[in-house]
Amino acid sequence: MAKKKFVKDSIITMTELVLPQHTNQLGNLLGGQLMHWIDICCALSAAKHSERVCVTASVDKIDFHEPIKLGDVVVLKASVNRAFNTSVEVGVKVYTENFIKRKHLHTNSAYLTFVGVDKNGKPVKTFEIIPETENEKRRFEAALKRRKQRLAERKPNS
Repeated sequence: MAKKKFVKDSIITMTELVLPQHTNQLGNLLGGQLMHWIDICCALSAAKHSERVCVTASVDKIDFHEPIKLGDVVVLKASVNRAFNTSVEVGVKVYTENFIKRKHLHTNSAYLTFVGVDKNGKPVKTFEIIPETENEKRRFEAALKRRKQRLAERKPNS
């Protein structure tokens, strides 16, 4: 019987401080820097679930709702939404905090797909994931819809 795991077991939380080398000329966090942190956080979540190295297969749209400023703290929270054959969809929420201004904002969300690979870089079957809470169940179902959309977009036009 295949090993089954729970969503809660794949949670990764990362905390980063926005320093001058992370910002643009306006003092805002560079979008590419945030995408880098998102990729790392989600890769760790996928690896925690799959118990192996996972590589990025796709990144869904990332919207930037609020600027993240120099000196802000960025908190990224990722977990596996759904496991497929060799891939997993990981969802991440990004929050910014400013302890001095007592500000806490949800600034970004994104979905990334990762594939677990063996030592030769070949895809390997992953574990089933069991959603427990209503929110996890909703994200589990939504992940299947997003996967179908991703696969449909890959097909060449006739």
